[in-house]
Amino acid sequence: MNRFESITKPLRWFMAFLLVAFVAGCGGGGGGGGAVPLSSTKAITAYSLAGVTGTVNETAKTIAVTMPSGTNVTALVATFTTTGASVAVTATPQSSGTTPNDFTSPVTYTVTAADATTATYIVTVTVAPASAKAITAYSLAGVAGTINETAKTIAVTMPFGTNVTALVATFTSTGAGVPTVGGVNQVSGTTPNDFTTSKAYIVTAADTTTATYTVTVTVAASSAKAITAYSLAGVAGAIDQTAKTIAVSMPSGTDVTALVATFTTTGASVKIGAAIQVSGTTANNFTTPKAYIVTAADASTVTYTVTVSLAAGPPAVNLLSISTNNFVILATSMITEAAPVNGAITGNIGVSPAAGSTILVACTEMLTGKIYQVDDAYADAACSMSGTVSAGVNKTLVDQAVLDMGTAYTAASDPATPAGVGASNLDLLGGNIPAGTNFTPGVYTWGSNVNINGNITLTGGASDVWIFQMSGNLAIASCGSCASAADGAAIKVILSGGALASNVFWQVGGATTTLGTYSTFNGNILTAPAGLIAIQTGAILHGRALSGTSVALDGNAVGP
Repeated sequence: MNRFESITKPLRWFMAFLLVAFVAGCGGGGGGGGAVPLSSTKAITAYSLAGVTGTVNETAKTIAVTMPSGTNVTALVATFTTTGASVAVTATPQSSGTTPNDFTSPVTYTVTAADATTATYIVTVTVAPASAKAITAYSLAGVAGTINETAKTIAVTMPFGTNVTALVATFTSTGAGVPTVGGVNQVSGTTPNDFTTSKAYIVTAADTTTATYTVTVTVAASSAKAITAYSLAGVAGAIDQTAKTIAVSMPSGTDVTALVATFTTTGASVKIGAAIQVSGTTANNFTTPKAYIVTAADASTVTYTVTVSLAAGPPAVNLLSISTNNFVILATSMITEAAPVNGAITGNIGVSPAAGSTILVACTEMLTGKIYQVDDAYADAACSMSGTVSAGVNKTLVDQAVLDMGTAYTAASDPATPAGVGASNLDLLGGNIPAGTNFTPGVYTWGSNVNINGNITLTGGASDVWIFQMSGNLAIASCGSCASAADGAAIKVILSGGALASNVFWQVGGATTTLGTYSTFNGNILTAPAGLIAIQTGAILHGRALSGTSVALDGNAVGP
């Protein structure tokens, strides 16, 4: 006995040494990191037989499948998904969509994980009785229908905009054959139908009894609910679709207590509070922001906050029919043109009450618009035949435009216009405006001549207004060395920050307004009843020349 122990004891020590060495060898290396553990997942997550979906009970590890009446279950092929490494029935490996099995009795599926642990699922197949005739699952384009087995109805709600005229249904049935619709055999995943009206699916059982399921398709209402355009009194708002805000800058002095909005929306209705908003009709008080609630056809809502602010400067001068009829040159006695004729006029021109013979502009200068006269005395017969010249029947129109010119001049020169104007805007720089002068929106008044001696700038936004009032003459300097208005040395009235020439008004009380050679001028010139406007060689006027007496041109571009 002692001899045996003397032999085995060293042997046991030797075996222990080998085990320690083996473990150390397996665990060593790689900076001390251990091996990545193998996955233990081993679930069957989906299961079907011949297109019939089984019900997986993960807790009980059971799968139940009810096959249509008359189904031969002795060699059915399962389609399944698993998180395991392999699946077997008894010792036979299972391949989804390939391996057949006999389901006359429950079949045990063993799922083996990567770490060699296993889970067992019992699959039980039931064949529906001969009288079975149910539709057990139904969908259209991947949208599942709601089956009411008692009422034998199936309701499917398709996404907004779906074309339902040729939808293909995917379904399962316990009936003996394929269902029919209007006598046409229905093949799951293949047969299209027009679902603009309800469809009756007739399911026939093995015993020839039938059941009729009524399928009704509804297209979901639109969820669109944007305000896509918005304006107040013709002033467009800036829409921020991300923040759902609309900002509108109205001209200075605008009464905002009863403004009417014009808007477009993709929604079904628009309200402020409980009040329905009708584009171009409903008035609101915008002294405080207004919350527009837009409701979509599907009853979802979004809220846009509209904020109205007043632009800097005075209210714009209303040019009445001058703007309406787009007159860019008006005079009471004549419109002359020096030779050679090479002007470019965009808009209408006219003289009243003087005869049409006092208009010396050639029709070739009229890029757009017409020449309006009080009679048929305009001298250029070729122009008359071209349709550029209006016949005397439009005397009323040009007469009204000249009348409105006088009204606008009075409004622009009204002492009440610069209400609250500070002393800094009175007789600024003595009327001699040097290069580099910047004018912010407002009213500027001089009791003298105004001479613009270099480039000046009007800085403001698209709704801002400038009114320049002077009792004397207005002149912008010429450039004797320039070959065109594009020359860098040519004198300019420059608009900056989005300012518009249509919002600039020059009210001239003196005898002459002179736009020097190759100068560029911006704004509406309104002269006294005896005021002449002389636009010298190559000068450009972005605006209107509205003279109480005459306008002299010399190859100029006039218009917006």
